[in-house]
Amino acid sequence: MPSILIGGQAGQGVAKAAELLGKALARMGYHVFNYRDYPSLIRGGHNFNVVVFDEKPVRSHVERNYDVLAALDDRTLHTHSHELSPSTFRITLKGQGGDVEIDASLLSKHGLPHLSLNVLFLGAIASHLGIPLEVMKDVVSPLGEKNVQALRLGYSFSQGKNTLKKLNRKLLFLTGNEAIGLGAIASGIDIYIAYPMTPATPVLHFLAARKEKYNFTVLQLENEIAVVNAALGASYAGANVMVGTSGGGFALMAEALSLQGMSEVPLVVYLAQRTGPSTGVPTYTAQGDLLFALHAGHGEFPRVVLAPGDPAEAFRMTMTAFYLANKYRVLSIILGDKHLGESHFTHTLHEFTPAVRPEKFITLEAEDYKSYKITEDGVSPRSVPGAIPFAVRATSYEHDEEGITTEDPHEIEKMVEKRLRKWESLERAVKELEPVSVYGEGERVMVSWGSTKGAIL
Repeated sequence: MPSILIGGQAGQGVAKAAELLGKALARMGYHVFNYRDYPSLIRGGHNFNVVVFDEKPVRSHVERNYDVLAALDDRTLHTHSHELSPSTFRITLKGQGGDVEIDASLLSKHGLPHLSLNVLFLGAIASHLGIPLEVMKDVVSPLGEKNVQALRLGYSFSQGKNTLKKLNRKLLFLTGNEAIGLGAIASGIDIYIAYPMTPATPVLHFLAARKEKYNFTVLQLENEIAVVNAALGASYAGANVMVGTSGGGFALMAEALSLQGMSEVPLVVYLAQRTGPSTGVPTYTAQGDLLFALHAGHGEFPRVVLAPGDPAEAFRMTMTAFYLANKYRVLSIILGDKHLGESHFTHTLHEFTPAVRPEKFITLEAEDYKSYKITEDGVSPRSVPGAIPFAVRATSYEHDEEGITTEDPHEIEKMVEKRLRKWESLERAVKELEPVSVYGEGERVMVSWGSTKGAIL
């Protein structure tokens, strides 16, 4: 299972080089995992990626004994020196003692920008691994002709001994955040609302780049309180809405999450965890928000939390989240983290088959409509303003079936019990749509949730 570490300064295109390398390997039919590491700085610092590939499924990265080290600066050599083995093939800048030394001055001599240094290294890496030039050209060409020239130049520095064979299979290569964005599009999203917060921000960028093609709206508002309240308003009006944030932003949303619980307006939230408490370590992974997601908000009200372990699950569970939020008029939380969201994985297309196709479950039946009709399963039929010739109410106060504020203890008791009956309905639905996955055989069992799945497998 060959592993390649590419490191350098922020701004040198380390992540892009790793992504292009992984994309080329995936197009050749190899399973790939690409891990991204960067410090919690606005600008600067040491960045590195680890790309691992194999003919068999690859679900996590390795942390030492790399087969190839590509060091775009001397700090990479110093930082990772203890993780190398005597057989590690080193690609460095000229004068740094690598097995292959890149003369960066050749870029200017060939009329190429210095920003193409990462593609120059990429060419040397690909040549050493035996990836055909034509395969690399296909993934680099969208970056322009000058980068294709830099790629060719990089190939001239290193001549691999073997040619990597092409495997006859098609694989998708994407991150967890991209999969969540695709899941939202497949769910018929109307509006995505967010305030930027690592590591959820890539979903905002991904969807913003596709809003015109798929005819939905993306909004960046002034803070997370505005985000979640605007989302509830849009959902009340009938829109398919999703918001995205991390722990600190989710904390600001807590009061409005209780508003969802009382108003029963459907809402989907993507909570991308990061190391806390407080600001914590913003660009690293932790799983500290599970209980927070399960209990956020004052008072008791039903919600569903889905924690995918890889992009295929992220795609499917995003669609499940929309389905459950709309059908049961509840809060659906997709619980991810930086490792899932920003790492690249490979999957086959059939792994993305959803468990369910979301719909809005908006009724047009006007007869005897009540906004909070008491039902056996606790789920009141949902309509939206203008769809029927009756008032469609959403309220933050305790209320009767009509949505009229009440302080009558008997009415309150009936409404509380109605909402809590959804727990049983949700439990049955989740067991059917997202059953527990068991891998392998044996007497010992390891129980996990979320992005630890890959490393464990």
